Amino acid sequence: MTAIAISEPGGPRVLKPEKRDLPILREGEILIRVRAAGVNRPDVQQRKGAYPPPPGASDLPGLEVAGEIAAIGEGARRWRLGDAVCALTPGGGYAEYVRVHETNALPVPAGFTFSEAAALPETFFTVWHNVFERGALKKGETLLVHGGSSGIGTTAIQLASALGAQVVTTAGSPEKCQACLKLGAARAVNYREEDFVAATKEATGGRGADVILDMVGGDYVSRNYEAAAVEGRIVQIAVQRGAVGSADFSKLMVKRLVHTGSTLRPRTVEFKAGIAAALEAQVWPLLAARRIQPVMDMIFPLTEAWRAHERMEEGEHIGKIVLDVA
Repeated sequence: MTAIAISEPGGPRVLKPEKRDLPILREGEILIRVRAAGVNRPDVQQRKGAYPPPPGASDLPGLEVAGEIAAIGEGARRWRLGDAVCALTPGGGYAEYVRVHETNALPVPAGFTFSEAAALPETFFTVWHNVFERGALKKGETLLVHGGSSGIGTTAIQLASALGAQVVTTAGSPEKCQACLKLGAARAVNYREEDFVAATKEATGGRGADVILDMVGGDYVSRNYEAAAVEGRIVQIAVQRGAVGSADFSKLMVKRLVHTGSTLRPRTVEFKAGIAAALEAQVWPLLAARRIQPVMDMIFPLTEAWRAHERMEEGEHIGKIVLDVA
């Protein structure tokens, strides 16, 4: 098969096509003929040598795919050959074939293209677990999501809005803010020109956000404590502005805040299966009805994965970047 390997840690051009043997299936796994693969920031970090794959995972980048089932391993019972699925993978998605445990795959929603379906797993698994499970966002509460025009952000805005929460978001340009408003955000803050703490308090009548989804870190930590409501929950999923920062912990105590965080890639197959089951029951019907859908930015051929990484690092994208593998 053709795959995109990381020839050495470095810039986008280190992503190079090469020939690989097909993956060998293990107990309970399926082999997917990949038609499209999602591009995510962890792929960029892996390319730079800053985010190694977990033990036992493929060294190839790529955390989400969509395609047809080409082979079924021993003990796998849910799927049939030819079924159209999308799946979360611990790596290996930038290739014509990838193996994944059958419980980490979901059906392609009715009417979705493979490119759209490939844009679902990484962001929806991440948002569901961190916003609704760890953050326990409820109907009527307010979610502040940073990076609203990203794949994670556009997913969080739509899903939280569809489930009855108010969303405040940050983004880096008027165009990105407008895109966030169209997706259902009640308030979109251009962080280059406005203070998101003041804007969040204004949008909530001074109360603050009940849940904050943060992928920025650094100096945003202390500002999130300011923007949070009493009993607020702050969920850290990345630290793009730095893993080290300072904060006034008296606010954490006085407001009775919870500051938690998680990473998805290293979690067990069983843990991810639980998220998949929740998504299929509670979110997949919304996708099938097109009440929510992935925001698509650009699609690149698999062999031009380096261009997709350039696009992501430029920071101008709105929504998901996808590779066409068909």
